[in-house]
Amino acid sequence: MLGNVLRWLRDWLERLRRPPQSSALRAFGNRGERAAEAYLTARGYKILARQHRTAMGEVDLIAFIDQTVVFVEVKTRESTAAGHPVEAVDRRKQAQLTRLALAWLKRHNWLERRARFDVVAILWPATGEPEIRHYINAFEPTGEGQMFS
Repeated sequence: MLGNVLRWLRDWLERLRRPPQSSALRAFGNRGERAAEAYLTARGYKILARQHRTAMGEVDLIAFIDQTVVFVEVKTRESTAAGHPVEAVDRRKQAQLTRLALAWLKRHNWLERRARFDVVAILWPATGEPEIRHYINAFEPTGEGQMFS
């Protein structure tokens, strides 16, 4: 219990340190999430949740395919100047997504289901079409707790 409170407090303080997102940046991210959703849906994924938020953070998309629950992190960038979008899913983000996924599976009584973490990285230049890359099973569960993929 105390460990959960300390993790929540650490995450909350981290959010306070980050500069607020501009509405234009948020809209750009939302556009990327909609593109990722369309991409996944066209490939047979059923979308279970969008922008699932809790006090611990947010999962961009939660999908289902082949009897597997898929927690999807979407990263959208205009260029690779600051690195490829997939590189933004660091160990801290992986641990946060692991905690969020475990809580979601518990809440829906789906702990016995297979689960995995995918990343959809989108390069979307100001002029032109997006380049979408889907990294299936992008990382293993990270941090405290248990999850099976």
